[in-house]
Amino acid sequence: MTNSNFSKKYWDENYSQPNTMDCIGNAHEHVAYLWYFLKLEKVDVSSIIDFGFGYGYLFQKMLKKFIPYKACGIEPSKYAFDKARGRKLQPVESTELKLYNESLEKWCERKNHSRLRFDLGICTSVFQYLDEETLKKCIPIMSQRVKYLYLTVPTDVELERQIEELDFHDQYALKRNSKFYREILSPHFTMISSKIWESKFYFNERTTHFTDLLYRS
Repeated sequence: MTNSNFSKKYWDENYSQPNTMDCIGNAHEHVAYLWYFLKLEKVDVSSIIDFGFGYGYLFQKMLKKFIPYKACGIEPSKYAFDKARGRKLQPVESTELKLYNESLEKWCERKNHSRLRFDLGICTSVFQYLDEETLKKCIPIMSQRVKYLYLTVPTDVELERQIEELDFHDQYALKRNSKFYREILSPHFTMISSKIWESKFYFNERTTHFTDLLYRS
């Protein structure tokens, strides 16, 4: 899916009622879950990047809760980018915030630099719009640049359920099963809890900051 596909038409078709959408209407709950999980494990998050922040609802609440010293947001849709930029995303003046109107692939092509590395990456409802080649290119780079990844992506079963139960059909989303996503992520990330993945570039079972090793997969 190209940037041009994420026009106003896409947002009108898929987000005409944003408060009913996952990571928008329940953004507060997502932030609370992640905050308390990390607090329980005594894991500090001082820098955050959002890989496709859309209208900026979840990104804004994440920044307000964690107050990172450094934050970055990328969004390929010019329409959504402009809408989000109108929100007060920077939680405090001391947070260094950078926003880029570009795709995940374009961001991954940026020359590697310490300024591109973050404690936490947020990636909600992004992967289903990327082809397999792009995912294989971007995921290894993401694992080198973020220690932890907060990831949501609907599988084929969930996309069908959205049609049946919510009368919501995302015609732009690629239908893939959970096995596909696990196989493409597992060389680079370890799943440590629901929606939370740990980079294998930085950690393994002996160096991880998390307890309950039974749940690593």
